[in-house]
Amino acid sequence: MKEFNLIDEKWIPVRLPDATRDELGIRDTLLRSGEIAAVEDPSPLVVAGLHRFLLALLYRALEGPTDIHQAKTLFETGLPVEKITSYLEKWRDRFWLFHETYPFGQIPSFTPKTWRTWTVLAAEHNADNAKVLFDHVAIEAPGTIQPGAAVRWLLATQTFSVSCGKSELSHTGTAPSATAVLVLPLGRNLMDTLLFSLIPQNREVCSADLPIWERPPESVADLKRGIERPISGLADRYTWRARSILLEPKGPLGVERVAFASGVGTSSAEHTDPMLGYRNDDKRGRLPIQFRDRGIWRDFDSLLPDHSGLAPRVIDHAAMLTRSNRDRFPSSVMILGQANSKAKIEYWRMERFTLPEALAGDRSVRSEIRQLLADAEEAQKSLWLACRSFARNLLGRGDREPDKEDIRKFTYQMPINAWYWSALESRFHEILREYTLDRDLDDIRYAWLTSVRTTLSKAWAKHSASVATGDAWAMRALVKAESLVFGKLNELQAEIRKLEPERTDKEIP
Repeated sequence: MKEFNLIDEKWIPVRLPDATRDELGIRDTLLRSGEIAAVEDPSPLVVAGLHRFLLALLYRALEGPTDIHQAKTLFETGLPVEKITSYLEKWRDRFWLFHETYPFGQIPSFTPKTWRTWTVLAAEHNADNAKVLFDHVAIEAPGTIQPGAAVRWLLATQTFSVSCGKSELSHTGTAPSATAVLVLPLGRNLMDTLLFSLIPQNREVCSADLPIWERPPESVADLKRGIERPISGLADRYTWRARSILLEPKGPLGVERVAFASGVGTSSAEHTDPMLGYRNDDKRGRLPIQFRDRGIWRDFDSLLPDHSGLAPRVIDHAAMLTRSNRDRFPSSVMILGQANSKAKIEYWRMERFTLPEALAGDRSVRSEIRQLLADAEEAQKSLWLACRSFARNLLGRGDREPDKEDIRKFTYQMPINAWYWSALESRFHEILREYTLDRDLDDIRYAWLTSVRTTLSKAWAKHSASVATGDAWAMRALVKAESLVFGKLNELQAEIRKLEPERTDKEIP
């Protein structure tokens, strides 16, 4: 049985320049990538999985790029039709979703003790570790899905599966980049987007960098014993078999049940992912940037390149490709991924940020933006200390020292800290657009510090207005606390005045 070939069948969701949407097969998606605005799907995890799959295809079809010169040539001339077509035809037999010997991305010999419903593939519907409020799909009897949806979720789950400690095969843990923030520079069309992330690998790595469809499926016996191997390259990493899966067809090309268990472990702890940003930990070494409750924008500087080499390489590569062609500089950067705690997925997210155009020049944009974010943190620290002082004096009502945990809880539930960050986040997005090649840093910092000062002042004013004037203890607590905020406001105003004489006459928003 050979059914649903991914090369020809329509299954990759795309948006065209006129805002219409369609689904295309692999061949049309790659060959028409210059005519496609973007790959789009309601699931951020599917979007990430699809881009990484397409990149793996290009690495193998192009046999490179093996250096920056090849990458620049591709960027100037476009994707070679003949190479892509020839490669797809060579491996056509490995792209059948349903196939007795080589079902795409699956283990054909895997007959599980218990078949699972298709929902195990989708984070949006998986009750194991990511049950979503208001998800009305019946887990026990969800019906069938179309093969296109099945393969999209198959790719997503291979990229983002997290360990939950149970499997009828040997436990192999979490997918290599499952819990990290993935970064994708966005071009004027899909072709540019893909080329921005097609990082050169040396010739030896490229030749041995086999994706999942060029490898024979692992045997169930080996999977039960536990397989662990190093990552051979980016095509391998982007298609890693984190889970052993087999789709059971039902009716006219529908999928209702799947076999699902642990897959292949990786022994390449030091292998870095070019879509990830990293930080240095004193005890554990280089660790990927992850989503935090505070919002990724407050760590945005960690995603921009500098001499440390910790930023996502795709950002640096995109800036390098467009240095002599500013019209094709990435319009924005997409941040995708999920957050988890003890194998429980807490949320998945997709955000977009303007990519500072100044990255195409010689300025240290990362350190400049780090300073802006540090300014905001310092201002918020004064707000937090003022809130803590207010809580302590209100709860103490005199000389009594209240319990520290009571103070912490009271301070945490005060809404003005969250309001402060929410108000500044929208302004931060505006500031990123100010980072053009010809915009002066002092002008940008003047505008930002003015916004920080205004936001801090408004936050404390909102809190003051919420305090009952008839409560003497509350008014006393407010008066004692406000000096911390007013002192910071004065510091900010002094810094703003230092920058003011050097401004031009043009208005700063």
